[in-house]
Amino acid sequence: MHLLQPQPEITTSLPIKPLTTLDSALDLDLVQRSPWASLKTETEQVDWLILHFNHWFSHLNVILVRGDFEPEYFPAENNSPARIQFAHGFFNSALHEISHWTIAGDKRRLLPDLGYWYAPDGRTKEQQALFEQVEIKPQAIEWLFSQAFGRKFRVSLDNLTGEGGDGSTFKDNVYSQVQKYFDGKARLPRDAEYFIRCICACTRSGKILQSDEFNRSMLD
Repeated sequence: MHLLQPQPEITTSLPIKPLTTLDSALDLDLVQRSPWASLKTETEQVDWLILHFNHWFSHLNVILVRGDFEPEYFPAENNSPARIQFAHGFFNSALHEISHWTIAGDKRRLLPDLGYWYAPDGRTKEQQALFEQVEIKPQAIEWLFSQAFGRKFRVSLDNLTGEGGDGSTFKDNVYSQVQKYFDGKARLPRDAEYFIRCICACTRSGKILQSDEFNRSMLD
């Protein structure tokens, strides 16, 4: 999901911290089919992610689903939960779409594709600058998710046939945004903070993310 419109945030004053108690929404025994470290393939990891995400966020009536084509968000209707559909079964696509969902406000979660509009690949320099402006926070949050899973993160300019430059400024901004989450200059969206705590409880024995795990050179 690549947005060209400002995104209201759901924020919390909570810093990134360990999950010290497991409430009813995070009963890991119900979903811990295989330890994360034992998963060897992308398919296994995606299955694990879907299983755990859908349990952790069942209280918000939303599910994560594989998509065969482009990512898309479908709001809840009738007796069906909202669906975060990620592209082609790719793990990184799932994390990216989840990051957008965590940023979207409650009202936008009632709208198809969270109420955003798109400019396709082939954007002009001006359009690309706007794209990058609104992608800083989602991609910074996606980097936090990726690091919690121990996976490589790569920024996405998503403009292969357009004008976008080398992306160095965008990478600087994504790195800077991550550091703002650690030093308290910015607050994580509520559900992003919760998701990170859940991941760390399963993948890092509860060890919280540290700012020195994120270096600008990792984005090159």
